[in-house]
Amino acid sequence: MPDAPEALIALIAAIEAQEAELQFASFSNEDALELGLLIVDMARRRGAPIAIDIARGGQRLFHYAFEGSSADNDAWIERKKAVVARFGRSSFLIGRRLERDAATMAEKFFIDPREYSAHGGCFPIILKGTGSVGSVTVSGLPQAEDHELVVAALREFLKRR
Repeated sequence: MPDAPEALIALIAAIEAQEAELQFASFSNEDALELGLLIVDMARRRGAPIAIDIARGGQRLFHYAFEGSSADNDAWIERKKAVVARFGRSSFLIGRRLERDAATMAEKFFIDPREYSAHGGCFPIILKGTGSVGSVTVSGLPQAEDHELVVAALREFLKRR
């Protein structure tokens, strides 16, 4: 493994800390609706032409696509969700670890990059004491911004509980 830049190491640690912080005691269909609408509101204020998806246990609970998004965003959502479903970790974290290791999904995990995308924007729905049970995904911005939008929404949602 090549030496990774300090900034990348710090980013990986920050994402790991976000996953430790942003956990739920429970997550219902109503929670998915409220969280989805919160993301819609945040994206609208930012003028972000994104698509949003929230799923639990393989069931889509919320989906919305702004004007300016496209079916490509939905395809990106599915590939990012596949990463979170497989690893139970943020798609951005998996991508940054691959960058640190100078490896691709195919090289490291023997999985098809046409089905899995380790780009930012999909964050696991983590239940305390259980682990990942679903995901919250945004697509349409640069990957770090997709990730940060989801994190900001999760932080705000959990603060309100």
